[in-house]
Amino acid sequence: MLTDEDKKMLIDFFASKVDLKEGLNKLREDIRSDFSNLQKSVDAYAKRADDYFQEMVMLSHKVDRHERWLQVIADKIGIKLEY
Repeated sequence: MLTDEDKKMLIDFFASKVDLKEGLNKLREDIRSDFSNLQKSVDAYAKRADDYFQEMVMLSHKVDRHERWLQVIADKIGIKLEY
């Protein structure tokens, strides 16, 4: 038979329903926070990647324009450019 002291030890050892609910709520908050941080990181990376790709497109157009100018100049002075 369990003594009162044994019963108290068992009650202290096992989590109560309230303790479990509090733990679950804390876990949910942590997961939400972690997910939010992950989402912010992915969004920031996506923006940087988008900015980089836009910059590469603009740079490509600039290089194409310069190549056309060089070709026009070469034609006017009679130089044949080979690629």
